[in-house]
Amino acid sequence: MYINEISLKQYRNYNQLTLPVENEINVILGENAQGKTNFMEAIHVLAFAKSHRTSKDKELIQWDQDFARISAEVTKKNGPASLQMILSEKGKKAKVNGLEQKKLSQYIGSCNVVMFAPEDLSLVKGGPNLRRRFLDMEIGQISSVYLHDLGIYQKILKQRNQLLKDIFPSATKEQDMMLQVLTDQLVQTASKVIGRRFSFLKMLRNWAQDIHWQISRQMEKLDIEYSSSAEVEEGMDEKAIAASLHRAFEKASDREIRRGISLVGPHRDELIIKINGREAQTYGSQGQQRTAALSLKLAEIELIHDNIGEYPILLLDDVLSELDHFRQSHLLHAIQGKVQTFVTTTSIDGIEHETLKKASTFHAGSGLLTPAE
Repeated sequence: MYINEISLKQYRNYNQLTLPVENEINVILGENAQGKTNFMEAIHVLAFAKSHRTSKDKELIQWDQDFARISAEVTKKNGPASLQMILSEKGKKAKVNGLEQKKLSQYIGSCNVVMFAPEDLSLVKGGPNLRRRFLDMEIGQISSVYLHDLGIYQKILKQRNQLLKDIFPSATKEQDMMLQVLTDQLVQTASKVIGRRFSFLKMLRNWAQDIHWQISRQMEKLDIEYSSSAEVEEGMDEKAIAASLHRAFEKASDREIRRGISLVGPHRDELIIKINGREAQTYGSQGQQRTAALSLKLAEIELIHDNIGEYPILLLDDVLSELDHFRQSHLLHAIQGKVQTFVTTTSIDGIEHETLKKASTFHAGSGLLTPAE
């Protein structure tokens, strides 16, 4: 999978940009605040229908404009595809080959992207929400059903949380009945979400462990465990997961009513990343944490290829300078010749690798990307 051409209109600092892309490796050079990350963000929005930097779509639209548009011509294994994402005050509109997609969950996966940015180095040492977001976004790229179930889960969760706030300190009979109905609905959907997470985690672990073993020079073993707010384990089917969730909700009932929030479910679950049996978040050095994060990102690339039969597009946003020479070399070697990659950096001085020598280079400035001479 690769982009042939991408166009931006009224997106951030880009008033009008059309950029043909031919090379496997594309380096975008420029000083800070010149739009390098804005360009990468646009590709991310085209793929995921959301930014990795803000939850406010209004911030993506150029000042005093009504809309922003991102378009791309993409070549996939099944042939060419024309993708378009339009952002406005009315919401998002996604099109594939000119046809508007009724649901964003059906659109996501039309362009598969893996992004590695400085904030992703915090994937290991950051909070649980970062790892849940990582799970949801990456599973969503290969499973529209997962996104559909997750969306339903989040809607029911919002209703349940509101009801929990309303019934404190005492509930009517009708409210008790409604809470039970919402709990049953939440459990039914949560069991599907957790089951899919287990399947994804098994695939991710298989790739990440081998990659990490190589990057760590055969000195460290990586493991990834799923820590649940209920007593669920890998290997359980949806029925067993649902039964465990019901028991957990019964146990947490009084605390949930006192606090006015749902304390059980995939929105409270966590990934535990271990290196040589010890939790990397607590005991890992910065170098070990970065190696683990890099291993997870490289594993994503292979996992997506395994599931859809083609490699995703890779975005390396100002991350090479954050990695030492050995990790840089491993990353660039791993993608060489098989993954279309966009790299942003202020300079490639000091980064010696055959991959970058073959790259197409563009300069960012004044809302434009211009090919280097």
